[in-house]
Amino acid sequence: MTEEITLKEKRYNRLITVISIAIPLVVALLFGYKIPNAKPLSFLPPIYAGINGLTAVLLIAAIIAIKNGRQLIHRRLMLTNIVLSALFLVMYVAYHMTSETTVFGGEGPIKFIYYFILMTHIVLSISVIPLVLITYSKVYLDDFESHRQWAKYTFPIWLYVAVTGVLVYVMISPYYQY
Repeated sequence: MTEEITLKEKRYNRLITVISIAIPLVVALLFGYKIPNAKPLSFLPPIYAGINGLTAVLLIAAIIAIKNGRQLIHRRLMLTNIVLSALFLVMYVAYHMTSETTVFGGEGPIKFIYYFILMTHIVLSISVIPLVLITYSKVYLDDFESHRQWAKYTFPIWLYVAVTGVLVYVMISPYYQY
């Protein structure tokens, strides 16, 4: 039984590694590519910012659910968050493949604050990919103790990424060229 779990865990870990490297690389490549003659998808930023906000709310709801012993609700909320995060990513890439990059126009301290939030958001959004996948894989391995240990780190980082995604949108939205 232990050998079977170890083999299964090794397979998950390999897949998690591949996905955790592939997603940022593919996003970076696609981010730099503009679809010729494509109509800008300028309606997407408020939608994917809303998805970030919903993700933040559902992450908190999932924590409340598990603390109240509502495992099924917790599991469904967390799966919903993974789907929402994937949906966000698709919309984010689609927007940037069809639209020019918006430059933040604020001056003074707000510019420093914006770029600090943006940079930490980007770095942590990359690091949260393997954290989410590892944490989620522990459930499939029936290793709930490890799941809880990983979740202690994954949850606050994921929540930060979701909340700062909304903040970045709110701060840059006045500079969009609609």
